[in-house]
Amino acid sequence: MSPSSSGGAPRAAPSFVSALVGEEKGALLLKLVEGLDTAALHWLSGYAAGLAARTAGAGMSAPVSVAAPVSAAPEATPASPLTIIYGTQTGNSRMLAERLKRQVESAGLPVRLFRASDYPVRELARERLLCVVISTQGDGDPPDDSRGFVEHVLGKRAPRLEGLRFAVLGLGDSSYPKFCEVGRVLDARFAELGATRLVERADCDVDFEPVAGGWLDQAFARAKEALSPRDAPIAAVVPLRGVTSPPVHGKEAPFAAEVLVNQRITGRGALKDVRHLELSLEGSGLEYLPGDALGVWPHNPPELVDAFLSELKLDGGTEVTRDGRTLPLAKWLAEELELTKLSRPFLERHATLSGSEELRGLLKPEGTEGFRALLASHQVIDLLRAHRAPWGAAELVQALRRLAPRLYSIASSPKHAGAEAHLTVSVVDYTAFGTRHFGAASYHLATRAAGTDRVRVFIEPNERFRLPEDGDRDVLMIGPGTGVAPFRAFVQERAEVGARGRNWLFFGEQHFRTQFLYQVEWQEALKKKTLHRLSLAFSRDHAEKVYVQHRLREAGREVYEWLEGGASLYVCGDAQRMAPDVHAALVDIVSMHGGRSREDAEAWLQGLRDQRRYLRDVY
Repeated sequence: MSPSSSGGAPRAAPSFVSALVGEEKGALLLKLVEGLDTAALHWLSGYAAGLAARTAGAGMSAPVSVAAPVSAAPEATPASPLTIIYGTQTGNSRMLAERLKRQVESAGLPVRLFRASDYPVRELARERLLCVVISTQGDGDPPDDSRGFVEHVLGKRAPRLEGLRFAVLGLGDSSYPKFCEVGRVLDARFAELGATRLVERADCDVDFEPVAGGWLDQAFARAKEALSPRDAPIAAVVPLRGVTSPPVHGKEAPFAAEVLVNQRITGRGALKDVRHLELSLEGSGLEYLPGDALGVWPHNPPELVDAFLSELKLDGGTEVTRDGRTLPLAKWLAEELELTKLSRPFLERHATLSGSEELRGLLKPEGTEGFRALLASHQVIDLLRAHRAPWGAAELVQALRRLAPRLYSIASSPKHAGAEAHLTVSVVDYTAFGTRHFGAASYHLATRAAGTDRVRVFIEPNERFRLPEDGDRDVLMIGPGTGVAPFRAFVQERAEVGARGRNWLFFGEQHFRTQFLYQVEWQEALKKKTLHRLSLAFSRDHAEKVYVQHRLREAGREVYEWLEGGASLYVCGDAQRMAPDVHAALVDIVSMHGGRSREDAEAWLQGLRDQRRYLRDVY
């Protein structure tokens, strides 16, 4: 919530602010931020972080915190490296953590990088410099790869950390009530355990770069002070022989992949339009493994761009500048900005422009449930139509979020498909409020013509969703709907390498006749014994709905025997309903057939997670 305005004399700044900048400047600071909405405050925090980073080398101190003050002049500890831990669901935290690692390495200083699931928590008590970059999922949950680390830090076994200097960067979505909750909780917990902040925590929204860039520069500057021996020259960075350069193409420089195949794989009359796409990676230098995702940079539907211009009575040819780039408004809307996903910052600005008391009510704490319902049911265009407001071209471009890439599980093994990446895409296309609605990426992919069009792509590695190295290990795969995509890659890979372990797939959809994705391929795999069991659940073919969790319970004894015998378990698909329902079924199975209490069954499944034998890719 933004500060409220009040008349009379300026309010006094808090004591720690006055101590840092003086009473007069503190009062001016409060006056400056009065009335600013959340979007403006987030932008201002990123701007301030960037200023702090640029002046850090000149001796500018980081902001003071009452609970855990920022260390002012750390002693040199060249023997203790900077440890960077990241937790990610979509790869953004990993990317930022790797950027910080490269900055530290470029200065010839010691640094090590861990995914949270790989970090040996017993070493936490010995850390001296620690940076954590972590995202928040859903309603304040940590990413799947960070649950163990977060539980350890928050738990009773966490050590005292008086000798630690730390910094936390949180990533999240301000449209959720518990924005950057995991980063906030970890930051507070480190301070509670006696650690001192290297730099203040920063919270990044979906468009994370403005805040993240400043925080990374500031964290690097402070870590450099801590790591550099006094009066000693920093060794030059010597390139390692035999280390290959990263691929030219990546998230910021995507490859234009030719569309080889764009085929609908649901039958006539199906409630869903699901596409199988095959994209050429020939000449890209991009490589992937089963379990990885393909990042797709989409364009917004032309019909939606036209609707924006028409509804707001704006000229698509109007030149607009944002972040140093000048483009026609129509190009901003088509290729650069999010039009299908409604966000809290945009809603806040629209509520102000429209003067709608209804929207303002949704932004209050008591309006949380209505706010969530609005995000779930409305796209941006619906808001513009329901609550008219005088948007100008420049203000609209500034208020909309930057378009983000979409990640799709790759549905092929490179050993089988060669220099191609296959996707399984459910097209978002529905009618609401009397008009047709689309999903940006799925519509973009569905309308690409094979042999003519190209799609901008990059590889997003997913190390937390890998096949077991031991080919003799059995594999259980649970993937309803398009969640089956990575398991097509798994079965192909296991066949190509001659893995001797058994493969068991649980697949579910609405109707057998029209929505049995890759039916012919699964039947062929069963004949060849590259797929050993196939359990199916079609929810709308019978009066009583049947889902994959029901099939799991029906085969509970055998599922438990496979797991007890060393099988690896994978779940892919919907995070909101399917994944929790499947987990509940697994708890029931382990409790019933393993003779354990529910608490012990949960602990047993956690043991599988720790052994990387229970892996999820949910979204």
